Amino acid sequence: MKNPYDIIIKPVLSEKSYDSLPDKKYTFIVDAKANKTEIKQAVEAIFGVKVESVNTLRQEGKMKRMGVHIGRRPSFKKAYVKLTAESKEIEFFEGMAQ
Repeated sequence: MKNPYDIIIKPVLSEKSYDSLPDKKYTFIVDAKANKTEIKQAVEAIFGVKVESVNTLRQEGKMKRMGVHIGRRPSFKKAYVKLTAESKEIEFFEGMAQ
């Protein structure tokens, strides 16, 4: 099994992700090669919570230009993790949402 800290890259801290915190839904940027089972095991191992479901999506990098030069931002994979009703909250997000 891969190291859980290599699968979960960083949390997504946006208005949309904060709006879903009361429903125990958390958003993370994850390794593009990770599958839903690996993401579930990594979140449970890192935060000590029980995961109910994982939804993933691949985000294509935006095209950007600076003058005549055109480039692309990197593509990434995002995971929406829903915790079980009896599971505790993830403390990291609670401190950020205040």
